[in-house]
Amino acid sequence: MEPRLQRRYEQLVMEHLSPAQRVAAGLRSLPALAEGFASTQAAWRFYANENASLPRLAQPLIGCARAQAKPSCRRRLLVVVDWCNLHYKQHASKSDRIALANSQDLGYKLLTALAVSDRDGSPLAPLCLELQAADGVHSTRSERPLEASSGLDGLDPLMRHVESQDLGRELVWIIDREADSVGHYRLWAAAGRKLLVRADEDRRVLHEGRECKLAEVADALKRQGRLVRQRNVLFKGKSARQFVGEATVVLHRPARQHRVGPDGRARHHNVAGAPLSMRLVVSEVRDKKGKLLARWLLLSNLPPQVKAGTVALWYYWRWRIETYHKLLKGAGQQLECWQQETAEALARRLTVSAMAAVVVWQLARDSRPEAQQMREVLVRLSGRQMKRGKKARGFSEPALLAGLGVLVPMLELLKTHDVTELNRLADLLLPRLHYEAG
Repeated sequence: MEPRLQRRYEQLVMEHLSPAQRVAAGLRSLPALAEGFASTQAAWRFYANENASLPRLAQPLIGCARAQAKPSCRRRLLVVVDWCNLHYKQHASKSDRIALANSQDLGYKLLTALAVSDRDGSPLAPLCLELQAADGVHSTRSERPLEASSGLDGLDPLMRHVESQDLGRELVWIIDREADSVGHYRLWAAAGRKLLVRADEDRRVLHEGRECKLAEVADALKRQGRLVRQRNVLFKGKSARQFVGEATVVLHRPARQHRVGPDGRARHHNVAGAPLSMRLVVSEVRDKKGKLLARWLLLSNLPPQVKAGTVALWYYWRWRIETYHKLLKGAGQQLECWQQETAEALARRLTVSAMAAVVVWQLARDSRPEAQQMREVLVRLSGRQMKRGKKARGFSEPALLAGLGVLVPMLELLKTHDVTELNRLADLLLPRLHYEAG
């Protein structure tokens, strides 16, 4: 990217280091700019510039993931994949919207592949972002919109793209129940990929030579006392206990393929395939009284050296991507209020805002004393109340983002205004708001 666009990219990232409001979801212009409209106009030109393509905008994200993979991960890099609907029902100017839950629910479909540390579950950087619209899929792996396909069929080229980035660690793909598909298990395993997918409890498998449901295998493990307590976890903000056990199962049935024809009608047919042996890891979350709060049945082809408790913990960390989507939609960027009129422009801004999230994540996991001081400063600037206690972090990513939204404009202001002069003006014009120390 040419230097001028690089400078504009850096400026936009800085302007996204601030939480947005639903009634003001645009960029927060920095004091160095002449006026807010100039910042908005410059951003519009940037998102419309053909040289600022999605693959180019994604390179800083890939670079951050590559740089952080080895120091942040033990042996493997977790890649969490998830889908998220972006609702723009009232945005009539967005003529490329598609129907989501129903014909009246209009917007775009967002797919994110997020790199996560296998050591502590820290999010590192989005590796791929895709936005499905009426004119195709706007992806950070392509200069032009891609043809839309079924959600799972689109994962294979995405996986190949991420694998080609030379991230320095073996990848483990973690996907929720949307990916519970026998045909895709076979396809991905044949490509040598390591998988961790939440499965449907009603899926039929072979276990110890007998066909049964996964739920029956899980129930048997519990009756036999083979679910062992692993650790304490948080469940909906409250302390809970995680119990884990495992068994070997075989996916032996034909894959059931579902496709929609040109006429809009759904067609189904079976696709035979070789039996596939998988590890079934059962993870139960219970409260202190033993009441079951949640149960996850996980299918994986990870080697036995990766213990079942570790597999369950890795899936537990899948919630990091939910937190990222929350940061985009409601706890920081107010994505569903953005005014870009095309999915292409929206995807470009989304990629820029992703780098702002990376900055916050890097600060959150920095162990240096100076980083701890900076986090305390940002929480204070954010004005937010944090949980206290030995186990509390004392900060949250949305609070850090809010604090940066105060600090960055303040630092920009001090480049052009003298502190003594600012104090004089405050004493003169805002006497009730400005007090001398002591």
